[in-house]
Amino acid sequence: MLLRQLEYLVALARERHFARAAAACFVSQPSLSAAIRRLEHELDVPIVRRGRRYEGLTPEGEVVLAWAHRILAERDALRQELSALRGGLTGTLRLGIVPTALPAASLLTTPFCERHTRARVSLESLSSAQITHGLAEFELDAAMTYLDDDDLRHVRRFPLYEERYVLLTPVDGPLATAATARWSQAAGLPLCLLSPRMRNRRIIDEYFAADGARAAPAIESDTVAGLYAQLPGGRWSSVISHAWLHMFGVPQGMRVVPLEGPAHGPRVGIVVARHEPESVLAQALLKVAREAGVRDALDSLLKAHLGEAS
Repeated sequence: MLLRQLEYLVALARERHFARAAAACFVSQPSLSAAIRRLEHELDVPIVRRGRRYEGLTPEGEVVLAWAHRILAERDALRQELSALRGGLTGTLRLGIVPTALPAASLLTTPFCERHTRARVSLESLSSAQITHGLAEFELDAAMTYLDDDDLRHVRRFPLYEERYVLLTPVDGPLATAATARWSQAAGLPLCLLSPRMRNRRIIDEYFAADGARAAPAIESDTVAGLYAQLPGGRWSSVISHAWLHMFGVPQGMRVVPLEGPAHGPRVGIVVARHEPESVLAQALLKVAREAGVRDALDSLLKAHLGEAS
């Protein structure tokens, strides 16, 4: 059995298509198919359900796939540990991040790369469900996500910050000079918010409801960047997480107004899977996270913007 055969199987299970799997592995489709057939012969079990196209794995194939993930993870962990002994971590840290945490990610990735100059970071913007799957299947080393997600199981959690929500509103708007604003007042403004399928939107909708209001945004976006793109021009207001200020700041002609309500929202942090082998790169990221002071950095940034607005 060759590790390359296991890599081909993992790629096939991920892509669910022989040609795409072959392209991902930089080999021809016949080469990939032949390697998987050799693996079936060596293990004496059917692995792939075959028809005119890929139809999934057999029950035996699912078992082989689980072992393939584990064996390849063991190989990667060995390489990482040996590279650390030789003078520094190498390899690629595979980091999944929920979209609303991406604006704060550089507070971790920059010091990580400064400390481990031979390592690289691959960021993927993923949903909570995709992160759960990626950690379980050894496809991610770590993730930056909401820590209170019920779908997260068998993971270690390291808190980074609590989301704090503020109102971004035009300087000539009705709430621009307010020291604070109620959620019900914000609901009455022309709003641009994230789409309801985003976790952040569902959270702030709960806060609107708790103040007896319901937001009816005229514009919805499935990305933070898309939301911010609508704000210049003095027409729209938005409710944002203070972490977004790190990347996007306050658009010209707008003001930050604190919202009355919970002092802190849900926790965002780093999660790593509780399985063996542990990713050496993930452990290195956690060490950076313990020293980075992400919460303090974001709180100081918010205070600075509120000071400018007063």
